[in-house]
Amino acid sequence: MASSRVPGTAGTVTLPGQEHDFDFTLLGLIGLDDPLRVGIADSVAQCRRAGIRVVMITGDHPATATAIARHAGILVTPAVPGHAASSEVLTGDEIDRLDDTALRARMRRTRVCARVAPVQKLRIVQALQADEQIVAMTGDGVNDAPALKAAHVGIAMGQRGTDVARESAALVLLDDNFASITAAIGLGRRIFDNVRKSMAYVLAAHVPIAGIALLPVLLGWPTALYPLHIAFLELVIDPACSMVFENEPAESHSMERPPRDVRAALLTHHTLWQALAQGVLGLAAVAGAMAWGLHTQDHPEHARTLAFATLLLVNLTLIVVHRSSQRGLWAALLRPNRVLWGVCGTALATLLAMVYVPWLQGLSGFAALSLADWAVCLSGMLLTGVGSSAIKSVAWARKNA
Repeated sequence: MASSRVPGTAGTVTLPGQEHDFDFTLLGLIGLDDPLRVGIADSVAQCRRAGIRVVMITGDHPATATAIARHAGILVTPAVPGHAASSEVLTGDEIDRLDDTALRARMRRTRVCARVAPVQKLRIVQALQADEQIVAMTGDGVNDAPALKAAHVGIAMGQRGTDVARESAALVLLDDNFASITAAIGLGRRIFDNVRKSMAYVLAAHVPIAGIALLPVLLGWPTALYPLHIAFLELVIDPACSMVFENEPAESHSMERPPRDVRAALLTHHTLWQALAQGVLGLAAVAGAMAWGLHTQDHPEHARTLAFATLLLVNLTLIVVHRSSQRGLWAALLRPNRVLWGVCGTALATLLAMVYVPWLQGLSGFAALSLADWAVCLSGMLLTGVGSSAIKSVAWARKNA
């Protein structure tokens, strides 16, 4: 036993020599739990469906890291009794014993890195990149800065992250929530899909415009398009590209497909040929309407009006067809997009004014159309819609064959 004087007390108090010599009385146990945020497991599962592998890097003990990874869904293999780590768990000590080639091979199946030192985080990122994988790294501390800088996409935490981490990262999460990363990936895929749809539509829509401007010269027909007509068509095409496709919702399968190759072109050969085929089909409908107008009435204004009305309807049909890379024409029509119907309504109202308002009719070089004429225009629109949808379905089937 040891004697010591306790400050603030009178006399001498005798204390035990070690803590186990105290006469303890068990009053109870206190357990501390730091649960995962709500939605983390769902976000990890969504990443897995999207072909994205989530790897947890932590300084915690392997047993702790393994338990958290199982709750988050990062580790899905059954736990082995008595083994805190499995082949999917890599520790810092093991990393030190591996050279760069061995580490690259080991990271192909690793999902949890535990007891990791700051310098080892950079080695992990570099090993994944050397294996031709696109790496997004998240972190909040000063020791995360080298890995955040080296990753293809560094993502820092905006609330608890250090200034160094935020400066080193390409993106900063304002809510420090992993689910925000998953949502951002979905948004990025939606934007890329919509840009691709817009580009394919632009190509398809300009084929009949260029064709019907050239055919009268080759066939000796009267001029089909005046500068005013082309300017009006561009006033339809531009809002369609900048507003209609921008407001398109994400495809239902966008987060259930593997990531695209970053080296792939925006428009693949299949997409180019598909858009060209749809444009040629639209050109055939417009040329057929003009030929029918010249055959029934030998008036240039009548044939020009038929050609332009059919061209505008074909253009609007191509917008609807390209709204979805998978859905059919009818399903695409039912997808909500108020901007689309605003553009279509304005275009059709302007067309009717150019055809039936006398001073606009004279300015445009048009003639009034009968119901039979409108039936011809609608037939061309229907031919383009059904044919373009069939081309899209065949292209989709071949792509996923």
